[in-house]
Amino acid sequence: MTKFTDLGISKDILKGISELGFVEAMPVQIEVIPVVLESKRDIVALAQTGTGKTAAFGLPIVQQIDISKKYPQALILSPTRELCVQIAKDLMAYSKYVDGLKVLPIYGGANMDAQIRGLKMGTHVIVATPGRILDLIKRKKADISNVETVVLDESDEMLNMGFRDDLNEILESVPNERRTLLFSATMPKEVALIAKKYMSNPEEITIGKKNAGAENVTHSYYLVQARDRYSALKRIADMNPDIYAIVFCRTRMETKEVAEWLIKDGYNADALHGDLSQAQRDHVMARFRSKSLQMLVATDVAARGLDVNDLTHVINYNLPDELEAYTHRSGRTGRAGKDGISIAIIHLREKYRIREIEKKINKTFEKATIPTGKEVCGKQLFHLIDKMENVEVNHDQIDTFLPEIYKKLGGLEKEDLIKRFVSLEFNRFLEYYKNAPDLNVSDERDSGNRERGGRRANNGDFKRLFVNVGKNHGLNPQRLMGLVNEATGERNIEIGRIDVMKSFSFFEIDKQYTDKVLEGLNSAVFEGISVSSEIAKERQAGEGGSDRDSRRSGRGSDRDSRRSSGGGERSKSYGEKRSSDGDRYGRRSSSSRSGGGERSSGSRSGGGEKSSGGPRRSRPRTRK
Repeated sequence: MTKFTDLGISKDILKGISELGFVEAMPVQIEVIPVVLESKRDIVALAQTGTGKTAAFGLPIVQQIDISKKYPQALILSPTRELCVQIAKDLMAYSKYVDGLKVLPIYGGANMDAQIRGLKMGTHVIVATPGRILDLIKRKKADISNVETVVLDESDEMLNMGFRDDLNEILESVPNERRTLLFSATMPKEVALIAKKYMSNPEEITIGKKNAGAENVTHSYYLVQARDRYSALKRIADMNPDIYAIVFCRTRMETKEVAEWLIKDGYNADALHGDLSQAQRDHVMARFRSKSLQMLVATDVAARGLDVNDLTHVINYNLPDELEAYTHRSGRTGRAGKDGISIAIIHLREKYRIREIEKKINKTFEKATIPTGKEVCGKQLFHLIDKMENVEVNHDQIDTFLPEIYKKLGGLEKEDLIKRFVSLEFNRFLEYYKNAPDLNVSDERDSGNRERGGRRANNGDFKRLFVNVGKNHGLNPQRLMGLVNEATGERNIEIGRIDVMKSFSFFEIDKQYTDKVLEGLNSAVFEGISVSSEIAKERQAGEGGSDRDSRRSGRGSDRDSRRSSGGGERSKSYGEKRSSDGDRYGRRSSSSRSGGGERSSGSRSGGGEKSSGGPRRSRPRTRK
């Protein structure tokens, strides 16, 4: 065990970090700190997020600052505002007992005049995002001509975010004799080029295998139909009552929708995406860090630079397009020596990507099974019992009510009383998961349960309809089902195949509701457009479920429509191609979230699950 007292750190700094609970150094700190303190060598350090990199470069930097010099001696670049602020706070905490040391965070979205005033007053360490510091350099408000150490933190993320040109300009502006410390979770070609161009004979320090995942994170995948993704996510969450997780989605729209569904199902959840203002983003992150939120649903871009400890799970609602992004996602759990779990919810055609990721991170994924409704109920029941057993009774508050309580319940036997208390909270769960279907998909394709065709009822039970809105108007299968709900006032109309084209769509409806659906839709307005719907002609409907005839029907069909929708479910419920629309086109079934669909613990009342064997049911959803 290597302690910080063994690494050559000064007494003033040791006093500061001891108050933070620092005792035993982590591997990256053991490797980096002595090199920075004892030499002027450049360093390339490859280590996962959450392995202690900030202290690895921050402790020796604050120790080497000459307080008498009032100009910036160290420049630390980070990809996001959140990380920039966090690093600055950490450095100020490390140097609590170093009199006069000043650290200034500089980032976009904040008042530039205040940052300029901070620079004029003198600072020793600048922690900055590339865009804002470059702007101040060009305005001649930030002088980095005397910087002795440059730190590139999360270099791969900065390059992924498009900061390559900014980094080049900044590195051209600092003295040639400065020392550069480059930290990265992965070493893609772009990072290697930066190191080659701007670093001199750097010492490479690798914690774990290069480009590998964190050692104490387990990786598993769940194989489901694309339309069952949300129901699978819901069961995973219900099976882990104390979950504290980030759920990664591919698109902003999907992020909003999944967060909305979780909130309606009773979870403390919220979304983090690019449409949020900085104030909204800060509010969401403050709630998540304080654990007021159980789950944060985020895109990769929005989550960059987040520094959150104690995550139990990272859930990949969709796999990322870039393999390196998976390493960053999974590295957000299992920090500081704690165990973490990274989960991927996938469909059959994505299995090859699991194998690619395994090669990249040098780890094996375990195939996991979506729990049954009975298993979830059992887990929640005993979680409830554990809470009852361990609850701390506030006698001062409750004693005045006990005589009346004893009077009302005194006639009940102990066993009966226990049953009633458990049932009061648990009956909702039992009702909720009653007849819950098996969501698992076999690795092997078979004619009875094909990923391509999905689960459908007899085509004779459906009528195929045309509607004059499509992708260009913001329609997707989920919104179409919501439109049907609003237009008809019904919650349980069975919907079969849905084909969303660019400017129009086709969908199958339970034929007994045909007239009601047509009447409702033809009086509806969608995104400012008067909706027009009619029964699709035979040629449009396409015998045997084929979409080919509908493409020939002349209603504005085109190649882009075929690529994006892929002929409806024949191309795996729309969202299963790696497109900008992500998997939000995967359909889910059953009734409304307010009265149906999966719900978590006892605060949610019963209903059916969101997916089921057979045709989908339209679900109402309030869109904000």
